[in-house]
Amino acid sequence: MSQRCATRYPLVLVPGMLGFIRLVLYPYWYGIVSALRRGGAVVVAVKVSPLHSSEVRGEQLLALIDDILRQTGAQKVNLIGHSQGSLTARYAAAKRPDLVASVTSVAGTNHGSELADYLQRHYPADSAKGRVLSAVLRLINALMSLLDTGYRGPKLPVDLNASHASLTTVGVALFNQRYPQGLPVTWGGQGPEEVNGVRYYSWSGTLQPGKTDKGRNLFDGTNRTCRLFARTFVREAGQCDGMVGRYSSHLGTVIGDDYPLDHFDIVNQSLGLVGKGAEPIRLFVEHAERLKAAGV
Repeated sequence: MSQRCATRYPLVLVPGMLGFIRLVLYPYWYGIVSALRRGGAVVVAVKVSPLHSSEVRGEQLLALIDDILRQTGAQKVNLIGHSQGSLTARYAAAKRPDLVASVTSVAGTNHGSELADYLQRHYPADSAKGRVLSAVLRLINALMSLLDTGYRGPKLPVDLNASHASLTTVGVALFNQRYPQGLPVTWGGQGPEEVNGVRYYSWSGTLQPGKTDKGRNLFDGTNRTCRLFARTFVREAGQCDGMVGRYSSHLGTVIGDDYPLDHFDIVNQSLGLVGKGAEPIRLFVEHAERLKAAGV
């Protein structure tokens, strides 16, 4: 077996909002876990509350980290979070830097999402439209929880309002005041590579005509959804993946912020239906090699 991805510490994959481990036979991290394991990495895909605040999810993650360390005998973990999973991982690292070797944000909402801001303005929780949206999201979460064959733990709490507030620009700004580790000082810049012994990295994608709307994405419904959501962006109009802005995703060392990948493609969802030339699995494999070279 190849050891190219054999990092010193286990890789822990943290999903975003409405995240799961495996829906029946379909994994959240489609093809990524198997590729990393073939490279010799110890990989654990975890599940935290699909709909809740980043702080609550972060506390759940800390408990999972304790279990992983007991089971593997490792002293630390490398956290890789997608979307809200980035904030979840950042919280855990800020609270227990002694247990975390690195935090990697993949399309992370590190400065909030303009989509969340749009929904807050146009679908407030106390409005008829807001209640309908809430009901739909709760139904989706209930169905996904029933279908998640990869999760064997206790029933996880749900707080839709806390989840939404945690992803708005204002909500994330408050979060960042408490947990600023790895954040850039200037908009669009890079953050410190290491804080309190924890290394910080990030990468993200953008919707690009001619690339992200071609190839196998022609058969990908989530790509069309991302293109619809992208219309809600103002500050980063034309510079987003449909849910997160290019510069809003920055954390620590920015590996790249304009890969031709939408918010779901970047973790190879929709059965790997990505645009021509896009290679999301390769980004994870190369990052494992990067972490290995860094000694973590």
